[in-house]
Amino acid sequence: MKPSLRPLLAAVLSAFAVGAAQADITIGVSLPLTGPASGLGIPTKNGIAMWPDTIGGEKVKLIILDDASDSTQSVKNGRRFITEDKVDVIVGSTATPASVALSVVALEGQTVQISTSPVDLPEGKDAWTFRVAQSTPLMASALVEHMKKHGIKTYAYLGYSDAYGETWLKSFDALAAKAGLTSLATERFARSDTSVTAQALKITMAHPDAILIGASGSGSAMPHKAIVERGYKGKIYQTHGAASRDLIRLGGKDVDGAIVVAGLAVMPESLPASHPSKKLATDFIERYEQQFGAGSRNQFSAHGYDAHLLLQAAVPVALKKAKPGTPEFRAALKEALESSKGVTITQGVIRYTAKDHWGLEDNARVLLTIDKGDWKLAN
Repeated sequence: MKPSLRPLLAAVLSAFAVGAAQADITIGVSLPLTGPASGLGIPTKNGIAMWPDTIGGEKVKLIILDDASDSTQSVKNGRRFITEDKVDVIVGSTATPASVALSVVALEGQTVQISTSPVDLPEGKDAWTFRVAQSTPLMASALVEHMKKHGIKTYAYLGYSDAYGETWLKSFDALAAKAGLTSLATERFARSDTSVTAQALKITMAHPDAILIGASGSGSAMPHKAIVERGYKGKIYQTHGAASRDLIRLGGKDVDGAIVVAGLAVMPESLPASHPSKKLATDFIERYEQQFGAGSRNQFSAHGYDAHLLLQAAVPVALKKAKPGTPEFRAALKEALESSKGVTITQGVIRYTAKDHWGLEDNARVLLTIDKGDWKLAN
């Protein structure tokens, strides 16, 4: 070998070695940044924008795509992540139907998906899907308990005609039946609907003691207002998908008195000092509102932020077995998440197992009410 070529070869080998030792962790993010669920996706993206540049000491490469609140586009994004971008992790979607579709791709590609919505999947179909959002049964049980304590005996349901609405209906009906509550009416509407007058009329004519609305973001305000405009005077409950300022902003005085089950990041100041997420959630909300404006707090941004806290715990463990960009690393990351002893996030403490990819418990929820345009703890 010519002496003049030796320094060049050494430089190339050195650069290759450094690149191999410092392989980026590539994360594909698919969120509803446009369409009916954009009110959920944009805050989630904001939460992700607050991630550090490195996870587990490795540089993070983020690829963020819009699923347009559409399941078909979500699948396209997921296939691109796996076949073209060779991602190590998929994050999203905050639109439940889009996240369900994404889970199919994650399973096929054996790539960890951190879902930012409470996707309900058949047994075995969630092998690679880990939820950072609270499960629907966990949140529904809080509403059932509140209804029982306040003497409610009958209820009606008005919700989305998609995976989010149907999951809530199924979970709530089952828990309510066990608690002795009786369902008097069930009505559905599409996320894209601009009116629910007919459904609201049927619901109110059943004269239930309470009505549960199974909607999210800005879509939760329209059915609430329609029910109030029909003269309904009973209690109206909302799911954790509605726990954002969109409900208050669009609902106005009509949503005063609503009972909303929410994640901790909506009102972390209310948590007892002993709560493991108190400081973390409060610090996050303070930084979030400094960056995105006073009153902009919501649990969707927290879901986006919390995804990196899970990875901060799991990635160092996975790196002991394999390098990013390989099937072995993806498998090691899945195993690390399932074997964690508990990761504190803004919404509680997640303890995944091989059989439980939800992980959050009762202390990951809070009941709120709306009083004169602001959140307050519900009694």
